[in-house]
Amino acid sequence: MAEDNIEGYWQAYLDTLPEDSPVRGESYIAEGFGDGPELADRLGALVVGETKTATCSALWEYEAEGDSIVSVGQKTIILDGDGDPLCIIETTEVEIRAYDEVDARFAAEEGEGDLSLEYWREAHWNFFSRTLPRIAREPCLDMPLVCERFRVVHS
Repeated sequence: MAEDNIEGYWQAYLDTLPEDSPVRGESYIAEGFGDGPELADRLGALVVGETKTATCSALWEYEAEGDSIVSVGQKTIILDGDGDPLCIIETTEVEIRAYDEVDARFAAEEGEGDLSLEYWREAHWNFFSRTLPRIAREPCLDMPLVCERFRVVHS
């Protein structure tokens, strides 16, 4: 049923575009942010409110799963903690940075907490401390992160 909701949401987005839009031939991914329903709800709400315009993931996770990293122009349907669509984002920029090279601007664009670099560092260190052991890794200051900026294209 969730897949029907997701495909219907994508179709509703396509219906807002001109018949000759190249987006009609694109694919999408559908996922929630974070590592659980509560975090997906909280971060999804920040995306919908356009407070959150950036996100990051550990490059090691992409490598462990054999996935290609996100690319500019990619569309993602952001899901809430129940797997329901909240909005669609389009990736506008992707950069690989070490954890300790993330700057205050990017931290603020992630839209979490008090928007400070200090908050970002603590929250993300805690997040990676929970998630990286699943792939036999531990967080470190020079761990490579896929830093992504995006914009909401449909909500």
